[in-house]
Amino acid sequence: MLNTIFNIQSEEEFSKVALTVFKYQFENNPVYRSYCDLLYIHPGDIKQVEEIPFLPIQFFKSHKVISKYTNVSQIFTSSGTTGTNVSKHYVTALNWYEESYIKGFEHFYGNIEDYTILALLPNYLERVFVNLYG
Repeated sequence: MLNTIFNIQSEEEFSKVALTVFKYQFENNPVYRSYCDLLYIHPGDIKQVEEIPFLPIQFFKSHKVISKYTNVSQIFTSSGTTGTNVSKHYVTALNWYEESYIKGFEHFYGNIEDYTILALLPNYLERVFVNLYG
């Protein structure tokens, strides 16, 4: 799958891979499967990328969204600045994650090494305070 997703050359290829990934997630991700079941959506019914249901962001705050049979190598959390529970993103293959955001950035903006990226984020103590007392 890795070679397939990082070498897509056309919208037709993208659609094919996206439908394959949707089917995989439906079959292997219990949270996503339950969500699709509630919507009465089955992979056999989906013919176009636009028909694939998106899992609401709230689920990442209240459920462990991950495909079964995979080990977590990294957990990313949201900042929690809204005073609610943080959302969690469980990453099983950090190298895939890194390659996907680098390739995505470079596709739209060019070589990432040509940029300096600055981000304003709450510091650790502010984040802990918001999560505990928010």
